[in-house]
Amino acid sequence: MDGLTGSEIAGFVVGGLLLGATIAAPKVDGFIASSQRRSLGMCKRCGDLRIVACSQCKGMGSVRKGGLLNLGMLDDLYESLGAEAKTENLIPCTKCRSKGRLLCPECSKVI
Repeated sequence: MDGLTGSEIAGFVVGGLLLGATIAAPKVDGFIASSQRRSLGMCKRCGDLRIVACSQCKGMGSVRKGGLLNLGMLDDLYESLGAEAKTENLIPCTKCRSKGRLLCPECSKVI
């Protein structure tokens, strides 16, 4: 830590801020979209589509074997960068029955 210059420290701070902004971006986007839908009189969760993506499989219809102990973050990273998806360790999602979507809990309530 003795040989760090002011520019290097500033670089670390900017890098930390960019990392934090990248992590927070989906939450901020969801908040803004929800408030826009509410101001238009639409369902704030689905935008009057009456379906939402499954929270377990993220709309894919299948999940990786192993659950939380086998996170598969590297596989997800490679797939997001354009690599071929590995299908040998995927099982059908039980929450949405492999559909990838569920009825919106906000506006599809049976009255």
